[in-house]
Amino acid sequence: MSNTSFPIFQKNSTLQKIVFLLLLLVCTFNYISPPIALLLGLVVANLSGHPFLPFNHIAIRYLLQISVVGLGFGMNVNNALAIGSNSFFFTIASIVMTIVLGFLLGKWLAIERKTSHLIACGTAICGGSAIAAIAPIIKSDEKQTSVALGVIFILNSIALFLFPAIGHWLNLTQQEFGLWCAIAIHDTSSVVGAANKYGPEALQIATTVKLARALWIIPVALITTFVFKTKSSKIKIPYFIGLFVLAMLLNTYIPQVSIFSSNIVFIAKVGLTITLFLIGSGLNFNTLRSVGLKPLFQGVLLWMFIAIVSLTAIIYFN
Repeated sequence: MSNTSFPIFQKNSTLQKIVFLLLLLVCTFNYISPPIALLLGLVVANLSGHPFLPFNHIAIRYLLQISVVGLGFGMNVNNALAIGSNSFFFTIASIVMTIVLGFLLGKWLAIERKTSHLIACGTAICGGSAIAAIAPIIKSDEKQTSVALGVIFILNSIALFLFPAIGHWLNLTQQEFGLWCAIAIHDTSSVVGAANKYGPEALQIATTVKLARALWIIPVALITTFVFKTKSSKIKIPYFIGLFVLAMLLNTYIPQVSIFSSNIVFIAKVGLTITLFLIGSGLNFNTLRSVGLKPLFQGVLLWMFIAIVSLTAIIYFN
């Protein structure tokens, strides 16, 4: 993702770094919510520019994983198992329907096959993580992968603001909202950010369901290998989910952990807020222009489908 900025910042890299680091520091304050942090990132991306852009992707990946593991110290294993079993059907049905519809939309819109499949997998499972796992299997080039990631990141940014507003408008319970955003929002970062804004119960449900959903990368990757007739490639398994489970186990069965678990959860939420700032700081106008209308249209249609169908199922059949 290329960088853009006003001339005053292009001529003064020190000023650019100062502005970026000051806003990053602001995002550690308790009154800055994840959506506001994302908005600040978008501002810095398009006004002053990101002075550390080559390292942004790595920082986002590791900071998100560490933050998610930290959230595990605020959860109970028994509750997580109950949540996972209740959402199992929704998970399978939504993944299968989204990938099939993505294939059909890709054909209809005449989108390059690999790009279309990456967008469908990113929408169906867990956004950028799914794309990162599937891309080497289908041997997509840099442009195909970048377009798919661009579509997902743009829609994630919108979802972070849109979903809580819709949830309150429809008077969804925290349980309903947590399940809905875990299914219908792409990336774990935006899922946790939206759920955290909605309430603590929504946060627990959304995080648990989303991470369980991420494990479906494995069977989808294996099926992709068969469909695209590629030689077996190493599948990137999200190992940090195991650490998340370990954190829940410690919090549930070791009483001493509860002494400092609330502090860990607080730090994890700060880490998540910083993650969303970094995601926003990587989305500039050049990124938006590079995506293209057809892939974006496919992403929007898939997103609307999974959001509407899952919400209807949760309200009327859950």
